[in-house]
Amino acid sequence: MSEPLAAQLPRLVETVSKLATMYHPRTWKEKGLWWTAGLFVLTYLVVVVILGVLWSRSPGPFDVREHALKLVGNDPAKLVTGVVTTATAMGIAETLLDKPGGYLSNDVAPPGVYLDNIPNWEFGALTELRDLSSALRNDFARSQSQSVEDPDLQQAEPKFNYDSESWIFPSSESEYRGGIASLQRYLRRLADAKQYDGQFFARADNLTAYLQVVSKRLGSLGQRLSYAVGQNQLNTALAGDPSARQSTPVPAQSRTKTPWNKIDDYFFEARGYTWALLQSLKAIEIDFAPVLQNKNALVSIKQIIRELENTQNTIWSPMILNGTGFGPMANHSLVMASYISRANAAVIDLRNLLVQG
Repeated sequence: MSEPLAAQLPRLVETVSKLATMYHPRTWKEKGLWWTAGLFVLTYLVVVVILGVLWSRSPGPFDVREHALKLVGNDPAKLVTGVVTTATAMGIAETLLDKPGGYLSNDVAPPGVYLDNIPNWEFGALTELRDLSSALRNDFARSQSQSVEDPDLQQAEPKFNYDSESWIFPSSESEYRGGIASLQRYLRRLADAKQYDGQFFARADNLTAYLQVVSKRLGSLGQRLSYAVGQNQLNTALAGDPSARQSTPVPAQSRTKTPWNKIDDYFFEARGYTWALLQSLKAIEIDFAPVLQNKNALVSIKQIIRELENTQNTIWSPMILNGTGFGPMANHSLVMASYISRANAAVIDLRNLLVQG
């Protein structure tokens, strides 16, 4: 034992002894009811604050191929087309439910009830999970528009679209667990060479349909993040089509600014969505590799992944700052919007490559 540690040991023993004396029932009787109640309240508050700090850490990425390999019994022969993407959807859902603190969006007790960063992160990740499960059901698992949809994916999609804040009868967690179970059954049939009813079709057209949804999500997130500093925006909704109409007339120019209490909400929602999208695109890079190689588009999806990785960089500030565009303080929303906009531009380029070749 080193000398500094040996010197600290008596003080540590003394501190533990004082705590044991403080919480001894005899001490409660001597000090009285109010002292005892105050001690328990203080202890409860300390525990809640510590748990709140620990639970506010967003999860890191996972290895999509290794996760898929584990789900098929570590048999590389079972990593057929679609297994990695399906396993990644399950991994996103499992991360939402099993991360430190569990699923917090529907908590009704401290510390989960007062945390807002992680619930917004969860909603962003859940949005991508819903988009991916929809693509699995409507595009990836169907050979053509008239084909019958997969029965397990038909159950999984509505499970993941259940109310994200329901805490009872049934809870969000139980519904999402049901969605994972449905994906597990689909994955089992997909990896079984003796069963032909579980299929995943890696084609350029169904990947293009999925990327169109991704592009709209990224565009919306980028706009909301950029509104953190306020913008004067021209109405371009009907531009390019002289016969286009909209239901309600709007001003030709409007100013939009994110409320100060929503800035961190939008930031963490974007961070959660891009985290889940990063996992999905890594899986798609594996399952759609022949299609991407044929279109000479592998480098394009790698560029999207690189931009999304930047959105997951460590946040060194204790709070999300909202400085002006060229002011002395940082603006985390604009930095995130920059990464998202670049990723969206790369998604649009990839869609063009898939369509035009």
